[in-house]
Amino acid sequence: MKIGLYFGSFNPIHLGHLIVANGVLNLTDLQRIWFIVSPQNPLKNSKTLLNEYHRLHLVRLAIEDNNKFKASDVEFKLPRPSYTIDTLTYFKEKYKEHEFNIVMGSDSFQNISRWKNYSQVLAHPIIIYTRPGFESKVNSSNHKILSEIQLLDISSTSIRKLISEGKSVKYLVPDKVLEEIEVCGYYR
Repeated sequence: MKIGLYFGSFNPIHLGHLIVANGVLNLTDLQRIWFIVSPQNPLKNSKTLLNEYHRLHLVRLAIEDNNKFKASDVEFKLPRPSYTIDTLTYFKEKYKEHEFNIVMGSDSFQNISRWKNYSQVLAHPIIIYTRPGFESKVNSSNHKILSEIQLLDISSTSIRKLISEGKSVKYLVPDKVLEEIEVCGYYR
């Protein structure tokens, strides 16, 4: 099976993430998208991160009605901080029957030279969705740019800020995610 690995903090997951994942499925020959919840991204400040198990639960709530999506906690069991190359190596060893593609935004692709063992990461199939202001070119037939995906100009950072200010994030996150955030008091 061809699987797209969509890495992220998902702090919290929002409709933009889901639109990208669905768009990637619609525009490629991938059969599934696995949301890889990263407990600690080495390139991001971890002070604003909600507990990883809470973020994983929110992802599961967001995707529970889509059998083409799966939430993964694999990076919770791997050394920290989380490095894409380590996760890829783990998946390739554990699931030899699958073909894995990395799904990332063009903003992340532009920074890939900062990643651990980035030349090894670049050897893998990568699907890059174009983000405004971050145009990318690929030099490998293993990489594909998707410029057709509809993007929402929202971010987890702006959602956290709105919540901390007591403002509504309805229509920015799935209803089940919103309910869980409100009931548990996340990001206040």
